[in-house]
Amino acid sequence: MIILVINCGSSSIKYQLLDMKSDDVYDLLAKGLVEKIGLPEGTIRHRPSGKEGFVRDLPIPDHVVGMKLVMDALVDPVYGVLKSFSDVEAVGHRIVQGADFFSGSALVDEDVLSKIEFCCDFAPLHNPAHLLGIHAVTDVLPDVPQVVTFDTAFHQTMEPYAYMYALPWEYYEKYRIRRYGAHGTSHQYVSQRGARLAGLDLGHSKIITCHIGNGSSVTAIKDGKCVDTSMGFTPLEGMIMGTRCGIIDANIIPYIMKKEGLTPAQMTEIMNKKSGFLGLSGVSSDARDMNDLALAGNKKAKIVLKKLTYDIVKLVGGYIAEMNGVDLIVFTAGIGENNPRLRRRVCEQLAYMGVKIDNEVNDAARGEEVIFSTPDSTVKVALIPTDEELVIARDTMRIVSTLEE
Repeated sequence: MIILVINCGSSSIKYQLLDMKSDDVYDLLAKGLVEKIGLPEGTIRHRPSGKEGFVRDLPIPDHVVGMKLVMDALVDPVYGVLKSFSDVEAVGHRIVQGADFFSGSALVDEDVLSKIEFCCDFAPLHNPAHLLGIHAVTDVLPDVPQVVTFDTAFHQTMEPYAYMYALPWEYYEKYRIRRYGAHGTSHQYVSQRGARLAGLDLGHSKIITCHIGNGSSVTAIKDGKCVDTSMGFTPLEGMIMGTRCGIIDANIIPYIMKKEGLTPAQMTEIMNKKSGFLGLSGVSSDARDMNDLALAGNKKAKIVLKKLTYDIVKLVGGYIAEMNGVDLIVFTAGIGENNPRLRRRVCEQLAYMGVKIDNEVNDAARGEEVIFSTPDSTVKVALIPTDEELVIARDTMRIVSTLEE
């Protein structure tokens, strides 16, 4: 089954085209990344299997333009891998927020779309982009089934004391205000792969996964199930991110609104789109830019990078206490996979509990599955490149196959 997987992030679109024979037998036909959406100049990287790809820099103002670039690349006469989009048999989408409506993947229909739209307020940077992706595919492939996989589904195993806020209970009943988390597809995948790589029994393990990218979250996974995660009602909660502020004193919000004369929508935009790396540095939301600026002596960029490490260490340390120990710590996503300095700094802060890493292995590790802790480390530490697209493709194949029975 030829499946197109679309993964719309807050500033990116990852895509893969796979020919799925079974869960573990498949051919990757093409993959690519549209990134820096909304910045002055974006990039599309298209890599078809078995032939040369391309990289193009051009303005990508929004996800609609980004989706058109993806579709054009797949049917391009030189770089494409499809004669037409009629070759695609199913499309799978990553959806950040499904609230407690969904504990697994679902076939797209009007009811599912309405629930995704209802959750837009919970994930204002993502769910609207996901809906754009679904509608864009519908325009091109109106008869092709589409499946959605929810980042919140993996976190539905949290206990009420972990997901409830200490607000009047009526707000939970009326407005579904609770912690939902995000990046669940990634956390699920890398915890399973990490356990296999480390030789752990997933059903009897304590794992902490650090998904560190433009959006970041850390998750505690006990016996293969999520027990806590750093994102909350929306992906705004938790640690510092590319454009998100993470946890702040809630009273800051009405205080700034009053002082600046801001509306709720304007304040939401500041916290989601103008804070984080961008807000503190005043320059960029991209971690690569922060590294370059810090090396050049920029004090604000140095604060950003130190705060990033600080936030991760606090979350990891808290989850170690919550689970009464940890067997494996996993780093993944764009920053987690490609920034050995960050991984080293986090692990140095965990030396008190016997975490030791092989600096040579860590420094060389980028985009590959590897254990970079030393043999005598009390905790294994790994880099596992996330593959949310494969999880989505598997679920899409399973659901669509049942339609054909």
